[in-house]
Amino acid sequence: MTTFHGQMNGAGLRFALVCSRFNDLIVGRLEVGARDALIRHGASADAIDTVWVPGAWEIPMAAQALAASGRYDAIVALGAVMRGATYHFEVIANQSAAGLIRVAHDTGVVVTNGIITVDTMDQALERAGSKAGNKGADAALAALETVNVIRAAIVV
Repeated sequence: MTTFHGQMNGAGLRFALVCSRFNDLIVGRLEVGARDALIRHGASADAIDTVWVPGAWEIPMAAQALAASGRYDAIVALGAVMRGATYHFEVIANQSAAGLIRVAHDTGVVVTNGIITVDTMDQALERAGSKAGNKGADAALAALETVNVIRAAIVV
């Protein structure tokens, strides 16, 4: 029996960060966290592209186009959806997540979901670099590890 583990080495890999402009105060912090995490783990700054779209709803469509381009080893989705007084929160949160996993399955490109879903701005700030860490960095590291574990399992 062989066990595979993904290495945390971004050297030679290309990443796309797909970011929502809606709630950009939060998403900007997620983007900085994701970029920093990748660079700290060996990715070249030149190998990390950031694409900004209007909101979380548009992230899967942009991710699909980026995955289809063949330029990227992984795509990291970054956004912030805050609960409001209507059902809109659930629609956006659920469908953006469903769209992202569909992109990954349809294209074979690693796609991670760093779209945070929160009730309040305080919760969003906690997840964008304060008490709860930076979920953008977490999503980037998940992408990095997943790309490497897939490559390790296929090479053997």
